[in-house]
Amino acid sequence: MSDSHQQPAHSPGTGEGPDPASASTLLLCGARLADGRTVDVRLGGGRIEAVGTAGSLTAHGSRVDLSGFLLLPAPAEPHAHSDTALTAFSAEGPVSYAVEEVQRRATEAALLQLGHGATALRSHVRIDEVSGLDPLEAVLQTRRSLRGLTELAVVAVPRLLTGVAGADGLAILRDAVKMGASVVGGCPDLDADPAGYAEAVLELAAEHGCAVDLHTDGTDPARLARLAAMSGGLRPGVAIGPCGGLSRLPRDTAARAADQLASAGVAVTCLPQGGCGMTDRQGAAPVRLLKAAGVRLAAGSGALRDVSNPVGRGDPLEAAYLLASQAGMRPEDAYAAVSTVARETMGLPEVRVEAGFPAELLAVRGERIAGVLSLAYSRIVIHRGRVVARTSAVREYCDSAAAVALGLPRQGRPDPGRGETG
Repeated sequence: MSDSHQQPAHSPGTGEGPDPASASTLLLCGARLADGRTVDVRLGGGRIEAVGTAGSLTAHGSRVDLSGFLLLPAPAEPHAHSDTALTAFSAEGPVSYAVEEVQRRATEAALLQLGHGATALRSHVRIDEVSGLDPLEAVLQTRRSLRGLTELAVVAVPRLLTGVAGADGLAILRDAVKMGASVVGGCPDLDADPAGYAEAVLELAAEHGCAVDLHTDGTDPARLARLAAMSGGLRPGVAIGPCGGLSRLPRDTAARAADQLASAGVAVTCLPQGGCGMTDRQGAAPVRLLKAAGVRLAAGSGALRDVSNPVGRGDPLEAAYLLASQAGMRPEDAYAAVSTVARETMGLPEVRVEAGFPAELLAVRGERIAGVLSLAYSRIVIHRGRVVARTSAVREYCDSAAAVALGLPRQGRPDPGRGETG
């Protein structure tokens, strides 16, 4: 198979001026849905205007032939690290955290993940007394520059929040919220007073109306119980992850912790591809146990080619594949963890391929979710009702009489008149 090719369908905007969502309509023709239907889907004003049987809809605008593609709600990435992404193989000495370097890496990483299908990202960005708020400012600039291509929410991650050193961390965190961080987070496990750290984050979040997203390995059930008790009722919501340590607890202990998290409405974001630099990356969260308890379970990618995971792909479909292949989840539930549940965890509107819902969609060549999780090469990504990224793959074989005789499928270059690649 030749190398896949990814490119934004439109150049990034400046972040200034009106919303770039197209005012004209876009007609998606002949798409297959997860329920087996083949339909046309008309998009307009950033939303799905209509869904009808194939050939039944018209549009005053562009058309995209989705014959052979499965059309799904777009994934969202609930756990990215834009400031450290793509730093694993720095050949020029220590990694630079200058604003322009972080912005360049964050932009490249966001576009890479957009090409995979994630039309929304939640990025954890470290802030501390050494680097200050420069990495945060860089990722906020990335968010502005990519407006109209992808949604980027920034989580401010202070190092310490308790004791003498924690006073500076708390001040920096307040400044981060004022600058535009919409989520507050961090890693209580690394503070001398984990409960005090979590309490400080939750209090500040309640004061400013921010969501909370905390790193924890989940190895201390008493600490999880305390966090659940403090989190109950907080809006717009609390998420924790990757919680790989829960798998190392006795099953009944882990089950009690899961019940407490579910009762408090705390979501868990697992990282099937491995952890990140802020937690122990050994082991994965017990996803079936968490789901059985009723915990809202999302899945993210975590490290993207940094020192924590130098081969991290940042691909939501790979995270779903690993949930299905290694954790035993149904393919449909695994995909929901990186799409529907991830969006809910991030506070984003629900997406369905139905009239009236946001036009945040991913078309993947294939017929069923299980198939696209296995061989998800060609993808078309739609954000706010327009195509913003395409990935095309072509597989070719040398002539084979056996393949011809058996009528085996062969993915080749498409008819140029269709305007779409395979």
